[in-house]
Amino acid sequence: MIELEGVPELVDPVMVAAFEGWNDAGDAASTAVEHLDKEWKGQVFAALDAEDYYDFQVNRPTVFVDNGVRKITWPTTRLSVIRIGGDKPRDLVLVRGIEPSMRWRSFCNELLGFAHELGVELVVVLGALLGDTPHTRPVPVSGVTSDADLAARMNLEETKYEGPTGIVGILQEACTHAGVPAVSLWAAVPHYVSQPPNPKATLALLNRLEDLIDLRIPMGELAEDARAWQLGVDQLAAEDSEVAEYVQSLEEARDTAELPEASGEAIAREFERYLQRHDPGAGPGGHATDGGDGSSHLRDNPSGRTRPPKPPRPEGDDAEE
Repeated sequence: MIELEGVPELVDPVMVAAFEGWNDAGDAASTAVEHLDKEWKGQVFAALDAEDYYDFQVNRPTVFVDNGVRKITWPTTRLSVIRIGGDKPRDLVLVRGIEPSMRWRSFCNELLGFAHELGVELVVVLGALLGDTPHTRPVPVSGVTSDADLAARMNLEETKYEGPTGIVGILQEACTHAGVPAVSLWAAVPHYVSQPPNPKATLALLNRLEDLIDLRIPMGELAEDARAWQLGVDQLAAEDSEVAEYVQSLEEARDTAELPEASGEAIAREFERYLQRHDPGAGPGGHATDGGDGSSHLRDNPSGRTRPPKPPRPEGDDAEE
């Protein structure tokens, strides 16, 4: 039985979920939920029982010392709530954890139980995949759903994917069968520089989430981090002619394929975001940033970044779209 003592009645709540592991290239999705939790100071109200869903030989517990006392942190999935006021109040329920090792159907049913009790109106699951995309271009983010009516209403793609899936795909299907509107947002991470973190992909996911749920999200230092990340990759690519040539081929393919995307609607949407980010009198989340995804004029080189491997000629994406 799910008990939610101490959790107030929420306003138009949206559940936003992300899971570390197979669905989280560059840690972009889990970092996005972590960012929301940090910026809005989420309050944890529930954690799933780790014994039910995790193989501790795969996801091992960690030991730490707190004021001289040794403690153990178990891998699990936690739920937190964010109360957002302002002119357009809308609360968030954040789900952040590790892709479970077993009993996926029970895992999804437990999350849906919380969604039902809290009156969640929409579930958005974030994911990131490795793709043939150049790091120098805006991060592609696709929004997909299994609900044809929702796809038409929210300008999303109706998923046609067939093949291996992760907990993101399973949770979305569970929501659909339970009658809960659900959307997955997928960011494409360059496969030749896949090591985390990838703040540019995280920023792109949050920008797309912002548009989807019509809620201003404070981006903090993410835009600056994205600039620094791209500068670091630029410098590494410049040191290797093979990598530089490969990136150029990806750029040419991307620019040719996506010329139709430079539509008046897309340009207007980006310009509106730019104005909102630079409005000093903006409401919650009105931090001044460049409003983009960190695709130009990068500032400083992130420390500790390893050299990206020389990429093989790809045969296709190795993750679900």
